[in-house]
Amino acid sequence: MRRASTLSLALLGTSLSLLPLPAPAAEQVVFVTGAFRRSISVADLAHLAQTGEARGLLADVIRLSRQQPQTVADLLNRSVSLPLVTTSRLLATRLGGVALSRVARILYPLQAPQAGVPALRAATVLGINAGDGKLSPIGFLQAYPTTDLAVNLPALQAAVSRISGLSSVVSAFLESDLGGKLGGGSGAKP
Repeated sequence: MRRASTLSLALLGTSLSLLPLPAPAAEQVVFVTGAFRRSISVADLAHLAQTGEARGLLADVIRLSRQQPQTVADLLNRSVSLPLVTTSRLLATRLGGVALSRVARILYPLQAPQAGVPALRAATVLGINAGDGKLSPIGFLQAYPTTDLAVNLPALQAAVSRISGLSSVVSAFLESDLGGKLGGGSGAKP
């Protein structure tokens, strides 16, 4: 009798181990710069996205940055439509890997920075799937496969500076004579 109950428990344990476990989701967004770390809970971000009302440290950050809570909520809810299969395939290409590795210098699992690329890929695909073909910042965070998502502030600031610099170069080009010719104008009167 004892042997049968031991066998039953072993079978039950094996069966339970085959069931899919819920994937962890980001619980904290941890802003990192050198030794400084500050966390904002994903629950507070989700609350802001749903209600337009900021709470906790997030309320202080929004107030200090002179932003409106509803503006931040709108950003958190802004979604983009992405085809799941095509996006998944693109992220598995060499070009997708390069893009993910660049983003992984800014966003990565706090305790395992080397797992940044797979975590980004998983969060994107899982977020699109959960969002029925749409991905929002909140959907991405809720699909992120680790509890702590680190944001490297110096790397983020450098990326924003590069994008800003590129934006000014593109603007200057479009305002130049050469850029004007791209719009169909020849520069000379007919």
